[in-house]
Amino acid sequence: MRFRGTEYTGRGVRVAIIDSGIDPADPRLEGVTVEGWSIKLEATGHAALSTDFHDQNGHGTEIAAAVHKLAPEATLVAVKIMGERLRTSAELMAAGIETSAQSGCAVVNLSLGTPNMGKALLLRECVANAVEHGSVVLAAAHPKGERAYPADLPETVGVAAHPDCPIDKFYYFNPRRFPRKEWGVLSDKFLTHGYGISPDGNVGRYRGSGMATAYLSGITACLAEAMPHKTAAEIIKLLKRTALVPIPEIGYS
Repeated sequence: MRFRGTEYTGRGVRVAIIDSGIDPADPRLEGVTVEGWSIKLEATGHAALSTDFHDQNGHGTEIAAAVHKLAPEATLVAVKIMGERLRTSAELMAAGIETSAQSGCAVVNLSLGTPNMGKALLLRECVANAVEHGSVVLAAAHPKGERAYPADLPETVGVAAHPDCPIDKFYYFNPRRFPRKEWGVLSDKFLTHGYGISPDGNVGRYRGSGMATAYLSGITACLAEAMPHKTAAEIIKLLKRTALVPIPEIGYS
């Protein structure tokens, strides 16, 4: 990414991808440094970490490839909180945010969220702590403006794809609502984030606000490299200054 006359690649920046894991053998990630862990909740409610971050679904790997496209020299940190069916909980999202910040990740990417307002306070506390410790947390917003946490929290950079966004390669403009019988292993939470349709009429993969979040995470990694002495709050302020802001009466400005 070019910023103030210099090219930046995310060198030295750790980007946490809280998702279904990452497959380091994916050809798009050849030569990329990939670290990570998985998190599961024990019966006592405590988070248990392991070193296995194998991607059983492919979603996390797609997100990682999108981040890598914009920040090719960033270190990718897989924080696996989902399996094949892409189902998780707010508690696991919170644990992922907390462990990412503690491990020194300057950028934390979540291409998912929950509409449960009862979990908003838990997530807000974790995001606020992460920002205080130097991590910018980016999360996918709901494409139809419905509740989604942590994207809707004031400390989070919530990201949505919209037809008025000028960078068309980052966004998908024609999402379709699928009948339940067509969902397969995909949960409704992920379908609302803009899955596409392939030419043969099948469900496409990984577009919409989730992918927009991944691309912006790559850009944020480059900004973190360019401005190493800026706090997370200062980088968030810079990102929001350059964002398209929805104004219902006149569209985006």
